[in-house]
Amino acid sequence: MTLKSYPPREFGKMIGRTTQTLQRWDRLGILPAKRTLTGRRYYTHDDFIALQGQKPKERMMVSYCRVSSSSQKMDLISQKASVEQFCTASGRAIEIKYEDVGSGLNYKRKNFIELMNRVERGEISEIVVAHKDRLVRFGFDWFEYFCRAHGTKVVVMNNDSSSPEAEMTKDLLSIIHCFSSRLYGLRKYKKKIVAMAGEQP
Repeated sequence: MTLKSYPPREFGKMIGRTTQTLQRWDRLGILPAKRTLTGRRYYTHDDFIALQGQKPKERMMVSYCRVSSSSQKMDLISQKASVEQFCTASGRAIEIKYEDVGSGLNYKRKNFIELMNRVERGEISEIVVAHKDRLVRFGFDWFEYFCRAHGTKVVVMNNDSSSPEAEMTKDLLSIIHCFSSRLYGLRKYKKKIVAMAGEQP
C-alpha cells in the first residue's frame, strides 16, 4: 500500500484552505509540509486525518543493524550496543530492533524487506542506523527519499563521511566481494552445470 500524497493546491481544496494559508501554517509550524528531494511541498493522508480531528495511526521507532557475514558476529553485537546507547541517550523508545547478516548490495535481506514494507504501510516514524551503509551500500539517497515520502525519517547515528577515495575503495571492495562469491558458487557447481548441459568437462 502506498501512502497517498497531495500537492498544496489539491490538499488546500480538500480542507477548504488556500495555498497561501498552507504556506503560512508551514512557516508557523501549525502544519509542517513534507518536501521532496527537489524541495517541493506535499501533504499526506495522515495530515488530512489530523485536521479532521481524528487520531492518525501510531507509528513506531525502530533500529536496524547489519553486518556482511556471520564471521562479524562481534561487530554486530558492538553495533547493536552502540545504537541502543545512542537511542537511550537521545530519548528514543525503540519498539523493534531489526538486524540482518548479509551484503549491503543484497536488497532481499529478510528483515530489510520487512522494514521497507512497514515503511510503505506507514507504520514507521523513524529508523535509526549506525552508518548509512548499514542500511544499503548503494542508493542510500533513494531509500531515504522513499522513507521520507512515506512519513519515515532515517536517523544516521554516525554521519561522518569518508574521503571520496575511501568511499570508492569501500564500494569497489563490496562489488569485488559480491561477484567473487558468485564466481565461487559457479565454480563449485561447474561439474553439475556441464553435466546438465550434456557436455564433457
